[in-house]
Amino acid sequence: MRVLVTGGAGYIGSHTVLQLLRERHEVLVYDNFSNSAPESLRRVKQLANADVALREGDIRDGAALGASFAEFQPEIVVHFAGLKAVGESTEKPLDYYSQNVSGSLELLRLMTQHGCKRIVFSSSATVYGDAHYLPIDESHVLQPTNPYGRTKHFIEEIIRDWSASVPGSCAVLLRYFNPVGADASGRIGEDPMGIPNNLFPYIAQVAVGRRPHLNIFGADYDTRDGTGERDYIHVEDLARAHFAAITYAAKSHGCEAINIGTGKSATVLEMVKAFEAASGRKIPYQIVDRRAGDVARMVADAGKAEALLGWKARLTIADMAATTWNWQINNPDGY
Repeated sequence: MRVLVTGGAGYIGSHTVLQLLRERHEVLVYDNFSNSAPESLRRVKQLANADVALREGDIRDGAALGASFAEFQPEIVVHFAGLKAVGESTEKPLDYYSQNVSGSLELLRLMTQHGCKRIVFSSSATVYGDAHYLPIDESHVLQPTNPYGRTKHFIEEIIRDWSASVPGSCAVLLRYFNPVGADASGRIGEDPMGIPNNLFPYIAQVAVGRRPHLNIFGADYDTRDGTGERDYIHVEDLARAHFAAITYAAKSHGCEAINIGTGKSATVLEMVKAFEAASGRKIPYQIVDRRAGDVARMVADAGKAEALLGWKARLTIADMAATTWNWQINNPDGY
């Protein structure tokens, strides 16, 4: 299939593009490189021994995005492009609504204009907010606690309404939990701009000496050791989930929200210990105040993904730590 991937040079996007190329899909990446690097796609091409088309642009730029649609004529869109830091979203909510929501509206408008009726959307478990029960299934109430999560929720509802209005369309909303890890090659991985907002790249940068210590945001949560507890999913498993979602969307109609997680959880301190075991290095840390918008515990019920997509997570926390370390030690300064 011809697959247009917005934000395809980013962390999850690049791993998904690699998976799609290995499965012999034709791919066009559309990215503005606000939190990614063209080098990631150069390496993806080498790893897959296949070419990928690239267009630089913002998804809010209808003329540039429309030209890409006209040229490539995609059969399906995988939509990653957007801002994604919980803490930053509370400080700059209008930036998040502009980039994430307005950009998605422009994307859907152009999909309709060019007759593209299938989309896989990069959503997030943040749409659930504080857990009313665990593990969280797709029927859980949606009450996001921060602007980032609210943009994902709003986009989901917009896509749902769009799908209902377009005969023969299919939309898959992948609500994934906490992606970590890197490709086994060590050639591509997570390389955030500036100070990392996610746990594992921060730990990895501490391990290679780029940062003096890890800040742990709160140690007074109602969890096993007081630190936040999450369902971490390996990015390679996540890339496989996107491939499975594309396969499902190609032969299905309607709109489905699907959790992507392992069904298991780990605390921040447990992840620190896993990384210390993988790297052989001590990770110094400091406990600081809780971060606005964070929740105590998040664990997925991923049964629907297995039932509808035939997908199930394979890789462990040890794999996540080992591949992250392999990426970081071979790329101490990122791309």
